[in-house]
Amino acid sequence: MNKPFYITTTLPYVNSYPHIGFAMELVRADVLARYKTSQGFDVFSNTGTDEHGIKIYDSAREAGLSPQEFADRVSEKFRLLFNVLDIRKETHFIRTTDPKHIASAQAFWKIVEANGYIYKKHYAIRYCKGCELEKTDSELDGKGRCTFHPDRDLEMIEEENYFFQFSAFQKQLLDFYTSRPDFVIPDFRYNEIKAFVERGLQDFSISRLASKMPWGVPVPGDSGHVMYVWFDALINYISTLGWPDDVERYTHYWIHGNPVQYCGKDNLRQQSAMWQAMLMAANCSPTRHVIINGFLQIDGQKMSKSLGNVISPYDLVATYGEDATRYFVLRDFQDFEDTDVTHEKLYESYNAHLANGLGNLVSRIMKMAETHLTEHPTLHTDPYGDEFRNFMDSFQLGKAIDMLWVQINELDEKIARTQPFILVKTEPESAREIIRELVVELYSLAIRLEPFMPKTARAIQESVKVNKKPDSLFLRRD
Repeated sequence: MNKPFYITTTLPYVNSYPHIGFAMELVRADVLARYKTSQGFDVFSNTGTDEHGIKIYDSAREAGLSPQEFADRVSEKFRLLFNVLDIRKETHFIRTTDPKHIASAQAFWKIVEANGYIYKKHYAIRYCKGCELEKTDSELDGKGRCTFHPDRDLEMIEEENYFFQFSAFQKQLLDFYTSRPDFVIPDFRYNEIKAFVERGLQDFSISRLASKMPWGVPVPGDSGHVMYVWFDALINYISTLGWPDDVERYTHYWIHGNPVQYCGKDNLRQQSAMWQAMLMAANCSPTRHVIINGFLQIDGQKMSKSLGNVISPYDLVATYGEDATRYFVLRDFQDFEDTDVTHEKLYESYNAHLANGLGNLVSRIMKMAETHLTEHPTLHTDPYGDEFRNFMDSFQLGKAIDMLWVQINELDEKIARTQPFILVKTEPESAREIIRELVVELYSLAIRLEPFMPKTARAIQESVKVNKKPDSLFLRRD
């Protein structure tokens, strides 16, 4: 059996329809899944929807629907992104309302409770409904609001809940971070979470009273409580593998598959500290890498469904196509830093780099090949170089795709320098040899491009194999 590789996105809330921020995360995970598959790995890729919690409960009530009806409707919009963004069909889509996930979450609770890390107490907290998290003074702005959701006031919650003994895992987490300095990527996020844990950990609530908020996974043995949404949702990363029943699958992909989790920077604490402590408490192996994306911003403000300043991936694909949209989120958006997004920048990028860049290059080379070559030359089957692999293996997808556009520019320069379309009139064999070289390099480019822009890459490869200029890949937009 091939070596396993596991990769997952976070699960977005279904309180609203998808925006380009989640599409970015989904596409990046898909690129790595496709790349690893091309390298011979047995890949398990995961995504889905997070469907419990107060935000979904309130949104459903506002829409006049039951929580399940509301979740069904919005979850389908996320599932349809598979077709819209050309996500590999093998990717698993999990919903936290799936019966198998609910059973897995309850089994996880029982193990953690049996190990002595769950207890019950009365408490009062300041709570951000946007994050669905308790907030301390250091996490508030000058107006006493959450820095991630400055548009809404905090709520005060006072009740008896179950708690997870997060504080018991400070040393274990710090030892784990020390043993794996590349656990969180990029390194400045690793330093951030390490500093957070070094300051000391507070136990956190993992249940809500069902009488106040009934939309959640029932707590085993206590029908008066449902699981806190974060505790329930994080378990999807192993419930998707059939844990705890499917031991073989869990062992293959989670323990031996170097699991990689993509998330936004507002998920740093949950993914790289809370979830890792939960895994430790349940005697499960930790994640191998947590990759932290920056925020997408419009005019310097975080793009957010709650703020309403979002760009829809459906709209982008309708305007530019799926591969152009994939290109935007891979090359125009920073790997790890925040990115300011505008429609004007995307429009300019499309024309400059796709229509006038890649599309024009393919058209020029294949027109010369169709006219002057009788058959395609011998093609390379392994075009990946060490530098490209290093970028891909270190999750620097922006730098990897940048290499492809360096190659595009070099091919353009080679055409301008050698001018085979003129040389063919006086030195036809020399011109044909240059055209053969251009075709081979174009095919190599298409192989490397396939994880990023699969439809375009396949069109280029087919064009080379039949020695025929394709239809315009990217029509210029004026």
